[in-house]
Amino acid sequence: MIIDTTYILPLAGVAVKTDLLRAIAENLLKGIDFGDLKVSLVSILELQAKASRLNVPPSRVYRAIDVIFRSLKVVPFYKCGIIEKAHELRKYPLDYVDRVILATAISLGEDLATEDSRILSIRRSVKKDYGVRVVTYDELICR
Repeated sequence: MIIDTTYILPLAGVAVKTDLLRAIAENLLKGIDFGDLKVSLVSILELQAKASRLNVPPSRVYRAIDVIFRSLKVVPFYKCGIIEKAHELRKYPLDYVDRVILATAISLGEDLATEDSRILSIRRSVKKDYGVRVVTYDELICR
């Protein structure tokens, strides 16, 4: 499963309502563990940008990135298949970074977990056209 940037923000101390990594650590998800997770390299850049905007100390950001590289599979955004899919996804109303994250999931044939309303608004089309599910934290959590 590819996880969107939102879910790695808590590693740098940025609070989010949907702390997917904590939910996994607390066994609150249906059959998902850390070994199942992948993140696009572009999400790490987004993490840095968001942390900078929120004045998160660089040392916290560095530690978060270190944890990401040690714990998750980081997928380069510059692979040919991802670039091609991101270009193809211009048909959707997404910014380029979101297209790269979605293209990563499509290229790998993996589900995408996201809270991004623009990506969620096209998830039926993504499932139909590419066979990839787009899911939210609430859909993954065991209640």
